Amino acid sequence: MEATGIRMAFDVASVKPSASGGDAASRFALGAGDAFVPGDVFSAINQPLIAYLRFAFKLGQSDLSGLPSWIYDDRFDIEARSNVNATKDQMRLMMQSLLADRFKMRAHIEGQMRPVFELIRARRGRIGAQLRPHSSADACTLIGSGPSSIPCGRAGPVAASVAGHGRFAGRDVSVARLAVLFTSPFTGIDRPVLDRTDLAGTFDFDVEWALPPDSVPGPGTSVEVPEPTFLQALQEQLGLRLKSARGRVEVRVIDHIEPPTAN
Repeated sequence: MEATGIRMAFDVASVKPSASGGDAASRFALGAGDAFVPGDVFSAINQPLIAYLRFAFKLGQSDLSGLPSWIYDDRFDIEARSNVNATKDQMRLMMQSLLADRFKMRAHIEGQMRPVFELIRARRGRIGAQLRPHSSADACTLIGSGPSSIPCGRAGPVAASVAGHGRFAGRDVSVARLAVLFTSPFTGIDRPVLDRTDLAGTFDFDVEWALPPDSVPGPGTSVEVPEPTFLQALQEQLGLRLKSARGRVEVRVIDHIEPPTAN
């Protein structure tokens, strides 16, 4: 997404190198999903700058190029307030302005041929039980609560039914929007996902899978991978699968970025 027309910016903002040394946290999820806590405040601590970049431009894991290593290593606390009760997309536009002002970011978009995954139907003419065409007669209510709440017409991560699972859900969204979510550390998918299902219209969906274990096995040992994996859940629950391919994707190339100016 791009800022167009009137430039949106936070009314006040504080950007500081993080000194907490604790876990990264934010008032609402900073990924490509739509989970959001409405209001006029943006608040995140101990986040690498890459997280703010991906939030600002609604990007996946591999949609940025030309980044120095400190973007991943150095962490920042950002507290900002808007003079409007902003939507999440408006917050993204404000973050774009903050990155340009405080980090002197300049960037452009270019098309590149890259390894991708194509999202296709697992079985011709069929979809899974947890991917349902949305009808105007269907109830369309908020999914989840608090920082993980998602309004109708949006999609994103929500609380899973059991610990150790990941879960994405949405109501009244296109399959193309769904595909964007799949490129995520939680799914293990590290390439752009392109919708090739030919499924028109909008859908309600809910997919849940077992997250891989955090521990690294020692030499000569093995770790049992919990099931269903994301790929298994994708096929069993949504009736979709991923196919390796090469495709042209839009990549944001960072031409210049530097450590932030003082508050």
